[in-house]
Amino acid sequence: MTFVLPDLHASVIPAVRDFLGTPKQLFIGGEWVDAASGETFDTVDPATGRVLTTAALGGAEDIDRAVKAARMAFDGEWSLWTPAQRQRLLFQISEAIRDRAEEFAQLESLDNGKSAAVAQAVDVLWVAELFAYYAGWATKIEGRTIPVSVPWAPGAQWHAYTLRQPVGVCGGIVPWNFPLLMAAFKVPAALACGNTTVLKPAEQTPLSALLLAQVMADAGLPDGVFNVVTGYGDAGASLAAHMDVDKIAFTGSTEVGKLVVDAARGNLKKVSLELGGKSPQVVYADADLNVAVPGTASGFLFNHGQACTSGTRLLVEDSIFEEFTQAVAEVAGASKLGPGLDPTSEVGPLIDGTQLARVTGFIEAGLNDGARALTGGGRHGDEGFYVEPTVLVDVQDSFSVYREEIFGPVVVATPFSAREGVRRQANDTPFGLAASVWTRDVAKAHRTAREINAGTVWINCHNAFDAAMPFGGFKESGWGRELGEGAIDLYTQNKSVNVAL
Repeated sequence: MTFVLPDLHASVIPAVRDFLGTPKQLFIGGEWVDAASGETFDTVDPATGRVLTTAALGGAEDIDRAVKAARMAFDGEWSLWTPAQRQRLLFQISEAIRDRAEEFAQLESLDNGKSAAVAQAVDVLWVAELFAYYAGWATKIEGRTIPVSVPWAPGAQWHAYTLRQPVGVCGGIVPWNFPLLMAAFKVPAALACGNTTVLKPAEQTPLSALLLAQVMADAGLPDGVFNVVTGYGDAGASLAAHMDVDKIAFTGSTEVGKLVVDAARGNLKKVSLELGGKSPQVVYADADLNVAVPGTASGFLFNHGQACTSGTRLLVEDSIFEEFTQAVAEVAGASKLGPGLDPTSEVGPLIDGTQLARVTGFIEAGLNDGARALTGGGRHGDEGFYVEPTVLVDVQDSFSVYREEIFGPVVVATPFSAREGVRRQANDTPFGLAASVWTRDVAKAHRTAREINAGTVWINCHNAFDAAMPFGGFKESGWGRELGEGAIDLYTQNKSVNVAL
């Protein structure tokens, strides 16, 4: 077992040290078990590039074991739990997550590279909120009565109603950018509805899902209701294709999302997808620059640009373009890069060497195409996976940096004219996940929000989420809506019952 903590990580709390110092197994049927193959893989600290610990390398056989455990739980004890019992359990899990917030946050920081302070204040807090929010939903999943008129039976009387019933065994495949949070976009809603779950975390960030499994088991969750299989993409593919999985929820790239759809065809399981984005941030000349400059900078720097909603296309009204982009570049260029456990760090490392090569490759291609960097433009340092916050101008809409999701701290800025409007430019993308509009004019704000084809539009802010607000994408950014009441639709089936009286 390898566990390296450089001097910079001296602030790691004992609970995290202890967690990393024990073998990381799969969680199946309420038990910690080795992978069927007996193999393991390394998980790496992005801040240093050094191995943190090892995890079990799950594969198709392990997915099958987990699905069988989930099916047995769904057909067994869990099916007898009342909504009030599920509600109490989810509230208990929520409180347990709050109690261990620092532990979860430091683990996310070490495994993902993100700021531990931000992870504790944002990621972990919101995870606890999501468990509490869906705890409340457990007792409020209702059908309705319908006054029916059967045309070929005049004078007959009927009692017709609908039932909301759980889907069954639900698979969740989550990415590495918000490992714990993306699990919480899926698991509590599924459990509130009475389903059982198999979670496949990203191979780059398996640790917080395993800690979550321990917390949920300690809270009293029955065996098999929540299972975690760590491993590579083949494990995720096996989960998506499994014939005894009734629902698959995937968050990740559009490319892989299409593969998930193909894999799910075998039994036509329900599928929900939260995929990529190339989100515009529209800045009008009448915007409050004291708010819009740091706000748009945060819109593409948050989580080091590794967010599907990252505002990576900055569309600025031409009359303020030079002034505004220079101001954003100054904010971005002044950002302090460093590891997530350093409380003064503002931009952390990318997840791994592969992502570092991808992001720097896009920057290089943009510069070769003719773009100009107002700040940044390459890798930072020679240890860890850091990229300088980069603002590119002189960008054409044919450039790959303009069209592709880069997933790093990189923004492309282009002007638009007030006369022509911004609608065409804002929608000039195959994606439609999110957008933001910055203006003092309330009518202009609402009009632009209607014009942009995206699942979420923020006004004078970016990345402002709430558990009750539905989240998902238009176009190639996905299917379905997580969060809010919409998630209840994802994890239930509507059954009609008609009784002849």
